[in-house]
Amino acid sequence: MGGAKRKRSRKKKSSPKSLDLTSAAASASTIEEAFSGGNADHIEPPASTSVAENRRPKKRSKLACKPEPSSPVGSPSRRAVPRPVENGDLALIPCDSIGQTVAARAVTAMDAVVKVFCVHTEPNFSLPWQRKRQYSSSSSGFVIKGKRILTNAHSVEHYTQVKVKQRGSDTKYLAKILAIGTECDIAMLTVEDNEFWEGVSPVDFGDLPALQDAVTVVGYPIGGDTISVTSGVVSRIEILSYVHGSTELLGLQIDAAINSGNSGGPAFNEKGNCVGIAFQSLKHEDVENIGYVIPTPVIMHFIHDYEKNGAYSGFPILGIEWQKMENPDLRIAMGMKTDQKGVRIRRIDPTSPENAVLKPSDIILSFDSVDIANDGTVPFRHGERIGFSYLVSQRYTGDISVIKVLRKSKILNFDVKLASHKRLIPSHNKGRPPSYYIVAGFVFSTVSVPYLRSEYGKDYEYEAPVKLLDKLLHYMPQLPDEQLVVVSQVLVADINIGYEDIVNTQVLAFNGKPVKNLKSLASMVESCEEEFLKFDLEYQQIVVLRTQVAKEATLDILKTHCIPSAMSEDLKT
Repeated sequence: MGGAKRKRSRKKKSSPKSLDLTSAAASASTIEEAFSGGNADHIEPPASTSVAENRRPKKRSKLACKPEPSSPVGSPSRRAVPRPVENGDLALIPCDSIGQTVAARAVTAMDAVVKVFCVHTEPNFSLPWQRKRQYSSSSSGFVIKGKRILTNAHSVEHYTQVKVKQRGSDTKYLAKILAIGTECDIAMLTVEDNEFWEGVSPVDFGDLPALQDAVTVVGYPIGGDTISVTSGVVSRIEILSYVHGSTELLGLQIDAAINSGNSGGPAFNEKGNCVGIAFQSLKHEDVENIGYVIPTPVIMHFIHDYEKNGAYSGFPILGIEWQKMENPDLRIAMGMKTDQKGVRIRRIDPTSPENAVLKPSDIILSFDSVDIANDGTVPFRHGERIGFSYLVSQRYTGDISVIKVLRKSKILNFDVKLASHKRLIPSHNKGRPPSYYIVAGFVFSTVSVPYLRSEYGKDYEYEAPVKLLDKLLHYMPQLPDEQLVVVSQVLVADINIGYEDIVNTQVLAFNGKPVKNLKSLASMVESCEEEFLKFDLEYQQIVVLRTQVAKEATLDILKTHCIPSAMSEDLKT
C-alpha cells in the first residue's frame, strides 16, 4: 500500500496516500473551513509491536459500486420454500413474498437513518486560553432502541451544538450527547423532544457478517442533500487501526463507496439488520472503493458499557509490548517445548496492572484459556485467525482475566484486572480544553497528539522535534499522572530577553525538583520563596529569573496579550 496513512475526513481535499475518516460533509457556506487541513487527523500506530500487530489495509482491485436492489430476494417465478407451522408440518410460501418482506424491512430500517448537523469549536493548542473559529459539518446517524441515536465520535468532536433531522423531514431537532467513545469512534445521542420519536422504528442489529456477504451503506454523504445508498460485499475482517481513537479494534473492510458525510451511517445486511457503522475509508492513487465499518461486536460493547456504567469507560488493553516467537532457535533459548506456542513480553507499562505480576521475557501462552500462536493470533472463525488483542477488547474495563505464561520453563497462571491504557503523550484530550500556565511570558503546556498537529501541521510525524517524536512512539509513563511539560512559546517582554527562541522544549526540573506534570510545576512556581526561578530544560538549557520580578511582570504580560488568567481552570482546583 506504500505506507498509506489514515486521516480525518472533515476535509475538502485528501492527500494521495491516506485513510480518510468519512466524516461530516460541510455545508456550502462553511465547506472551506470544515474540510480545512487543520482538521486532518494523521495518527500512526506505534512503531513497536504492542498488544496487536500493526496491520495495514492492503490494496484491493477496483470494484464498482452497485445501486441497492429494490427487491433483494424476490423472484418473478414465484419459487416456493418450506416454512414450519405450529402443528409441526411444513407449509410453502412464495419466495417473492419473502422478498417483499425483506424489502419492507429495508425501507423501515432506512427510515431510521438520520442526518446529523454539528457546530464544532476546536481548542487552540497554540494559544490555549482561547478557541478557534467555529465551523459546521454534517454526517449520518441511525436510531436504536431506547430512544437513542448512534453516530461517529469524530462527527461530534468538540461539539458546541448538535441537531438531527429525519429522512423526508424539514425539521431539525436539538440533540443531547449521552456518551462519546473516542477509542471505538462511536457517539450516542438522544433527542428530548418526543415529537421526534413519533413513527420512528429503531434498527435491529445483526450478527458479524461473513466474507463476501452483501452489505448496503446508507447515509448522507457529500454530493447531495437526500439519503444515499451504496452496496458492496465484505472483503476482509481483521484488527484495524482506528484513526480517530488511535487504537486497534475489530473492523470490516467493504468495497462499497464510503464518502465524506457517510460517517455514522449504518451498514445493513440483506435482511435489513445493521451489521456496522461506516467510519473511515482508504484513499490511495492505486485503490478505489475501500471502506471500513465498525462491526456489531464493537458497537454492542460500547452500548453495554454505557448501560452497565452509565458512562463510557473505554476498551481495556494489556499494557505490554510483545515479540513474535516464530524463530525456532528463539523458542529453544526461551525454554519452550515443541508443543508450546506464544509471544514474548518485551516491555511492560509501569502504570498498568500487568506490571504487578508479569515480567519482561515471560511467554504468554494463552489468554482466558484461548491458546495464542507464535505470531500472536488466535482462532477466530472457520479458516480465519485474528490478533489476540481481539480477546482483550471483548472484555470490559475492570474485568478479571486469566493469563497463562511460561517463565523460566515453568507455567504460571495470573489473574489480571484489565484497564485502559494511558500514554505519556495522549492521542486525545477527550473534549477537555488544553492546560496551560504562564509566568514571566513563558507559556507552559502539556504535549498531546492534537498539540503536535496544531504546532507542526498534518505532517507532524516528520516536522516535530525528534526527541518529542521518540517519546510519542516509545516512552511509557512512569507515574499514573505523569505528563510531558514543555515551554510552548515565550511571550516577549523585558524580563525574558535572551529566551525568546525557546519553543516546544521539555521542562525537566524546577529549582532542582523533577517536574512530573503541569500542575506540580504551577504549584512549585506559585509557592516558590527562593530568590530565583530556575528551570532545567531539554538539551541542557537553563532558564533563570528573579522570582519577585517575574511574578510582577506576569500581570502586565497577561494584560498586553488579553489573556484572562495565568493558568487554566483545571490547575486552579
